[in-house]
Amino acid sequence: MIEDNKKTALFLEHQKLNAKMTPFGGWLMPLQYQGIIKEHAATRKDAGVFDVSHMGQIIVRGKDSRAFLESVVPQKIASISPNKALYCHLTNDKGGVEDDLIIYNSNGVVEKSDYFIIANASQIEGDYSFLVNNSKNFDVEIINKSNDYSMIALQGPKSKFIIEKMGLNLNNQPKFFTFINTKLDSLPVLLSRTGYTGEDGFEIICSNDSVVSLWNKIISNGALPVGLGARDTLRLEAGLPLYGHELNNTSTPLESSLGFFIPADKKENYLGKEIIIGQKTKKVPLRKKLFPYVMIDRQIARSGYEVYIDNKKAGVVTSGTQSPTLGKAIGFCSIDFSNLDPSLVAKLNNSKESVDIPLEIMVRNKLYNAKITKKPFVSKNYVK
Repeated sequence: MIEDNKKTALFLEHQKLNAKMTPFGGWLMPLQYQGIIKEHAATRKDAGVFDVSHMGQIIVRGKDSRAFLESVVPQKIASISPNKALYCHLTNDKGGVEDDLIIYNSNGVVEKSDYFIIANASQIEGDYSFLVNNSKNFDVEIINKSNDYSMIALQGPKSKFIIEKMGLNLNNQPKFFTFINTKLDSLPVLLSRTGYTGEDGFEIICSNDSVVSLWNKIISNGALPVGLGARDTLRLEAGLPLYGHELNNTSTPLESSLGFFIPADKKENYLGKEIIIGQKTKKVPLRKKLFPYVMIDRQIARSGYEVYIDNKKAGVVTSGTQSPTLGKAIGFCSIDFSNLDPSLVAKLNNSKESVDIPLEIMVRNKLYNAKITKKPFVSKNYVK
């Protein structure tokens, strides 16, 4: 029930803006304010501001912090320099992804932590328990601080100018996937140059007491409030996965087409390493694989719709939408290799040959034409 969902510290501000609210990840969040198309376009062309306070924050500290995190993610924690961040996967012993995370080397500046983790809203409690349960052989302290912080995402090409208006000139703003402790409008914040839209932008972590003032200041400086509807169309155009759709605990990072983020030469052991590295080195076959698609026929395929190849059921849509930028229906689908001809599987596993492979997707009991394409659907505009 809607009443059972948590509310962020910005809930009353959303009500003042006449936001349409929706349950998401255990929270009651804004779906849209002035319409998905308008909010999407504002983020692509100017600046949009999102309440992402539903995301989780977990700190890890202690002398074994780095060794512990090396044991639960395939990425190289040692490669994260102080004040930098890394996109990571929390994997289980089968190689499945329990969550995708942003891990910051906080270097002691965030509550004396060694590392600061941003987790997906629906996975906060599960991630925390997973980390604690796997930390027993390490001298570490793991603390769930998710209720202590609020988080705003400011995204779009004009974001940097809004941050400048709030007291931080362009030369002092953090670079891509780095963060600083600073003040915006005289309020202390952790400011990171990260986001989930494919555009340049920032994520701002602050106290619950500060977030209303920061939110309203950002809006007064020109950002348009944006809800979950446009957040989804933006991330899909940028080819970014959503946990519970493109990622889940029974699919490996390679099966979610995220092999680029898996180093083949990491020495430390971690959960699921044998399977994940086996797939990375092609010694273990993929059971399935995620593909971006574009609809040829004028239909929108949604999550859960069946995908067919050569008149044979071959998979399922994980996410789908109408791209406001392209004017076409796009999405991701997971193709199961178990019942496909080996020659087709080989073709699907070749990134050059897989592009333009025809698909059919069942929409309201009728098959419509689509094809595999490349991601991102819309070019990313990150500032390095």
